[in-house]
Amino acid sequence: MTIMPERRINGFFYGLFMDADLLRESQIVPENPCPAYVDDFELRIGQRATLVPAAGARSYGMVFALTHDDLDKLYSAPGLEHYRPEAVLACSLDGEEIPALCYNLEEAPGDDEVNSEYAKRLRTVLEKLGFPAEYIASVC
Repeated sequence: MTIMPERRINGFFYGLFMDADLLRESQIVPENPCPAYVDDFELRIGQRATLVPAAGARSYGMVFALTHDDLDKLYSAPGLEHYRPEAVLACSLDGEEIPALCYNLEEAPGDDEVNSEYAKRLRTVLEKLGFPAEYIASVC
């Protein structure tokens, strides 16, 4: 009997998990990296990052092919258990539409929640990945 490799699905990552090196540190091997964006969602940073629906907004991130076990491992870590998957249609920077899972918080952070250290680290990752300067500047 032939053992099939575990199926991979696309995940859209908009926070620190966009950094493939960070994923590898967690023993997760992302495949098929693709810079992308999702429209009609805006990035909101409180203690952690999340995307919230917002007409006309655009949020950038990376699409990686991961296994279900990889996703379970990432989002069962302490502090991440409140994230839930939802389907999004990401768009590569070349214009290709990519159906993906995106993990967001059940409740968006309040306007009074701030995590400037997280925002700083996220701007560094976005710069490393070459995303638009105006988007990077908007991350706070």
